[in-house]
Amino acid sequence: MRVLILYVSVGTGHMKAAEALKESIEKQFPGWSVDVFDTLKYINPVIDKIVVGSYLGALKRSPGLYSRLYTASGSGTGIYDVSKAINKVLAFKLNSLINEYKPSAIVCTHPFPMQMLSTLKERKKLSVPAVAVLTDYVVHSLWLDNGMDAFIVANDLMKTEMMERGIPGNIIFPYGIPVSPKFLTGSDKNKLKLELGLDNKFTVLVMGGGMGFGNIENAMASLLDCDIDIQIIAVTGTNQKLKNQLEQSAVKSKKKVIVLSYTDKINELMDISDLLITKPGGMTISEALVKGLPIFIISPIPGQEEGNANFLLRSGVANKIEDSSQLINVLSKVANDPVTLNTMRENSRFWSKPHSATDIARLLGKLVSG
Repeated sequence: MRVLILYVSVGTGHMKAAEALKESIEKQFPGWSVDVFDTLKYINPVIDKIVVGSYLGALKRSPGLYSRLYTASGSGTGIYDVSKAINKVLAFKLNSLINEYKPSAIVCTHPFPMQMLSTLKERKKLSVPAVAVLTDYVVHSLWLDNGMDAFIVANDLMKTEMMERGIPGNIIFPYGIPVSPKFLTGSDKNKLKLELGLDNKFTVLVMGGGMGFGNIENAMASLLDCDIDIQIIAVTGTNQKLKNQLEQSAVKSKKKVIVLSYTDKINELMDISDLLITKPGGMTISEALVKGLPIFIISPIPGQEEGNANFLLRSGVANKIEDSSQLINVLSKVANDPVTLNTMRENSRFWSKPHSATDIARLLGKLVSG
């Protein structure tokens, strides 16, 4: 059996979901072959550069514009129609990969390859099972396409919304966003803290996603200057400039601070942390929920991350931080209130889907076997 997993590299979440699925499928079905492809990069590197560059540029330079575009594309007209039309054209480029690879099933973690697969299904060019995995806690119109054999969503609330918007309930599975199996195992916290030179005290993990987005610098400045007895781990992703800035600031502080770039040790860092301060990317949220980690939300990307933030707030998992003074006030209360911390941890675990990747792998097995 061969499984093809398709993503688009706008951020790192779609790729991490694809990799988590690959890891789980290979573990559950040792004889299966699983390959992951960056869809647009495979089809045409120039198109990939334009799409990804435009996305990142809009987020950095004009988040308000990005928010309006996201809202417009979610209406089911205009930008949605343009996206669908473009992906119909690109579908035939993707078809060459499918014909060469001859997969038994295809999974996509981004709506662009999903729309391409739907086109191939409509044109009778694709007969193998095709599964869409949504990687946020909000339903966007770009995902609403009846060409798929199955949709994986984060929870029952999303399933209900998709059914209300026309997707048959029998092909929607609220298995959750897939995380790597390594997040299911605990770490020796004392050993890890010792290795990192940290003390046995309240530990704050600050993250900005794989690309180091978000107002991390201001948040860190407030944490470094505050009187609360904490130690800090900051992860800046691929943002080397931010890493350098935080390292320079940390030198002036009496607090213990570790600044890391992109790392594959997030599961261990979450294990030794008492609180996560982050922008609410779907993958980061899912990993934190599995670890039962309370969350402070900063700098949500307009659109999908605002939806993610609203879900976390309604679920009692997180506090949303609007400015630096609020950060310290809320942190002071939460860090010294075991009852509130435990409630947030329990809510995190309630909404977590730790076995999502395994459940999706089993579903693929059923779909392939007919």
